[in-house]
Amino acid sequence: MVKFLEHLQEAERTIQSIDHMIYITLPLVKDKRLLFKILTDIKSAIVSCINAILQYEYINERIVLYKSAKENFETFVKRCTFNYKITQREVESIIELFDIIEKYKDSPVEFLRDEKIVILSESMKVKTITIEKIKLFLLLAKNMVKKAKEKFIQK
Repeated sequence: MVKFLEHLQEAERTIQSIDHMIYITLPLVKDKRLLFKILTDIKSAIVSCINAILQYEYINERIVLYKSAKENFETFVKRCTFNYKITQREVESIIELFDIIEKYKDSPVEFLRDEKIVILSESMKVKTITIEKIKLFLLLAKNMVKKAKEKFIQK
């Protein structure tokens, strides 16, 4: 199977799993580790969707891919977002999600309070993420997959 379709299918499977976790499993178990898993899975789904778009554009010889993920993300932002109708706000949300995951990985302390994730940095800066914000990230992932599928089918 073509690589860009594999990435897109992976994103769709991950999104279905996240959807179930956030709306079915989470209300039952209320476990903070599940919230962090949901966040990292949303990032994974978005990365898979971005990879699908980059692969599709590369196959059609519209872009060049690099070994660096950072350079490939810059290529995605500069060369692909307009064609896929991905807004600047959506790009900012993607960057925000990636930043949150990075802070979570580097954080010495994180905990759940009143259905919010609280992440403390080494310098004791606080980052709070609500379940509503996580649901917005999930919606972003779903929209990106939808836009990619529309573009792939259109050609």
